[in-house]
Amino acid sequence: MSSNRSTILVICQVFEPDPAAVGQQVADVAREMARRGWRVVVYTSARGYEDSSICYQGREERDGVTIRRLPFSSFGKRSIAKRLIAQMLFMAQAMFWGVWTCGLDAVLVSTSPPFAGFGGAILATFRRVPFIWWVMDVNPDQITAAGTLSNQSMFVRVFRWMNRFTLARAASVISLDRFMAERIRGQAGVPITVEVVPPWAKTDVGQVPQEEALGFRRAHKLENAFVVMYSGNHAIQHPLETLLDAARRLEHDPRFVFVFIGGGAGKAAVEARIAEGMKNLRSLPFQPLENLRLSLGAADLHVVSMGDEVVGIVHPCKIYGAMAVGRPILFFGPDRSHGGEIIHDHDIGWKVPHGDVDAAVKAISAAAAMATADLARLGDNAAVAVAANFDPNRLWGRVCDIIEKSTDTWPRNIKPT
Repeated sequence: MSSNRSTILVICQVFEPDPAAVGQQVADVAREMARRGWRVVVYTSARGYEDSSICYQGREERDGVTIRRLPFSSFGKRSIAKRLIAQMLFMAQAMFWGVWTCGLDAVLVSTSPPFAGFGGAILATFRRVPFIWWVMDVNPDQITAAGTLSNQSMFVRVFRWMNRFTLARAASVISLDRFMAERIRGQAGVPITVEVVPPWAKTDVGQVPQEEALGFRRAHKLENAFVVMYSGNHAIQHPLETLLDAARRLEHDPRFVFVFIGGGAGKAAVEARIAEGMKNLRSLPFQPLENLRLSLGAADLHVVSMGDEVVGIVHPCKIYGAMAVGRPILFFGPDRSHGGEIIHDHDIGWKVPHGDVDAAVKAISAAAAMATADLARLGDNAAVAVAANFDPNRLWGRVCDIIEKSTDTWPRNIKPT
């Protein structure tokens, strides 16, 4: 084990209380490292990731973690150019202050911003300390999968070189599922070990009784509805068109209301359908973390979506919160994916291919027609599965173990790119 006052620098553009999932996961690990006796210093953005009008305290201590929030690090998500400028300014500041962080023993960097690993690798090499790369999504693969750029573009080729540089200098690499680990290994250029640690739910595990979530349902006029909910980031990597088309088919069935909670580029498709006059859709912003259990528990059926082309590139993190509150899942995506395997292995809901609106309508109608006890059984299966396989204490403990092992075995030979 490392000494009690070893120092780890954590670089992540988002951090609590920002609701972005990456920051929430990183915050759990930072707290646990502090609890283990480490001095934990976090560099993050001074403004909200989704809503840059939100300002956070510049310096504070939270649960033993020293947080320094850097200015000019978030200008919102409406413009790609502004996002890129903010990301570059954030990393420039984080690397500058990282050079002067006293007593540094390790650097932990996530993929927020996407090229943070490259900056973290340079900083750790300069400071001669181990570097741990926690990969929560894979770039430039997201860009090429979306068709924005080709694999042969100069930007993509440079980004892939940056990834090889980063991987060659990482003491440890952590991914979220086996598909992501396979993709990372394929990009390394040299044999590497990639640890797999899935994310965890940010809410207590256990079936939420309907009466407990009744306040949320009443507030949004959902008392008598069968609520189909998508809660989380509406990224384009999580397509919702099939669900929205199914909602249109069911528009005149008074049983159903489709609730979309969160933000992101894909939210525009929901807002457009509402503007067209669809009455069975509700659009709500991200909910405060303290209310998350009640908002998730207000659903009768939760939706998780994974684009066919992004398996191993992004991870269906929102599935864990839905499972934790004991609700069945309707998964849109391929069988051979992390989400598809969870549905198959634990009998917690339905799988529907993207584009199959008939199958989506059939699954939603079947869920609504099930006896209360049978639907509850699927939810119970989900809660049991998440408690057994995705326990937060165990999973963030594994990340911390990997960090400490990396420092204990340092130095090591650095492979050339």
